[in-house]
Amino acid sequence: MYKLKTLSKASIPSALQKAERYRLLNEPYQAASICLDILQVAPDNQEALIMLLLAHTDKFKDEIYPAFDKALEVLEKLNGEHCRLYYRGIINERRAKAHLDKGGPSSAELAHDWFSKAMADYEQALNSCSPGNEDAALRWNTCARILNENAYIKPTEAHREVEVMDGYE
Repeated sequence: MYKLKTLSKASIPSALQKAERYRLLNEPYQAASICLDILQVAPDNQEALIMLLLAHTDKFKDEIYPAFDKALEVLEKLNGEHCRLYYRGIINERRAKAHLDKGGPSSAELAHDWFSKAMADYEQALNSCSPGNEDAALRWNTCARILNENAYIKPTEAHREVEVMDGYE
């Protein structure tokens, strides 16, 4: 086994920039590795935790598991109810999109169910957001537009009955 190098706390801002750059370059494994290095010296660094969570969700197109479980583990370390609700919505939304991208039997129904979970999370996040922060509304609207514009994305029969009762259809 190799012994990992330890970052200095002074290098955290630069390392965060690199992690973001690797995410933008579609290199989630590199971004996650950098975040883990930061968290070794600053375990409660919220920026690194959020970046790590997002890097795990970037992996969904290649693998839903174990990336999904790892994203949920990181979610529990985020500060504040609003933050956890918002990022749980992102995890669920990105899982929905991964199901659509992968295709296959029941992928549209699975995607609908995950979009519905994401929208419920965003709805809750909106109830606790600070004035001027309507990021959850923007994400909710994106999910709604995807569902509205793609009639083939239908709920599973069990969820369909609930939606009809709740007036969503």
